[in-house]
Amino acid sequence: MKKGGFPGGMGMPGNMNNLMKQAQRMQRQMEEKQKEMESKEFTGSAGGGAVTITMDGKKLLTKVHIDPETMDPEDTATLEELIMLAVNDASSQVDSANAEAYGMMGGGFGF
Repeated sequence: MKKGGFPGGMGMPGNMNNLMKQAQRMQRQMEEKQKEMESKEFTGSAGGGAVTITMDGKKLLTKVHIDPETMDPEDTATLEELIMLAVNDASSQVDSANAEAYGMMGGGFGF
């Protein structure tokens, strides 16, 4: 009498085979989604547009714009804070887009 293993020999049962195919398809979709996200641009701003920061989906800064009227040599602290707020705004947008994109992919798997 044969113990253990799968009925029918060495191959995977149908359900396991389907599960493996689903996992491979999901991996391809995640790779495609990651490439898509990396090519998108996200722009954060602060001070009513006095500072705008653009970053890609990998959170690398691609553009920085500072309204010249914002640059007061006597008040660098305000400019620094506006830059920080704009970067955080853009970063938050990347995080939200990633959560939305990957949340839709989780489907019935509970990801």
